[in-house]
Amino acid sequence: MLHEPVIETGTDPSFIWKRRLGVIMFFIYAAIYTGFTAINVISPKLMETIIFAGLNLAVVFGFGLIILALVMALVYNMACTNRERLLADGGRP
Repeated sequence: MLHEPVIETGTDPSFIWKRRLGVIMFFIYAAIYTGFTAINVISPKLMETIIFAGLNLAVVFGFGLIILALVMALVYNMACTNRERLLADGGRP
C-alpha cells in the first residue's frame, strides 16, 4: 500500500527563520545543561545542598531543566505559528 500525503505541500517560506530559532534555542538549552553537568563533575558535593522544601540542588536543577525544555517547546511553537501567520497574511519574510 502506498502512503501519500492527503494534500500537496510546497516549500515553507519560514523554514530558514524557524531553523535559526531552533538552533539558537538548542544552544541556550545546551549551555544550561552543560552547567548542570559541569557542577556534577567539578563539585558533586554542591549538588547535595538543600535548596528548599528538603529538595537538593540536583533535584531542583533537574526539574528546572525539564520545565525549561517544555517552556522552550511552547515558545518555539508559538513563535513559528506567529511567523507562519505573518507570511500567510502577506507580511515580509
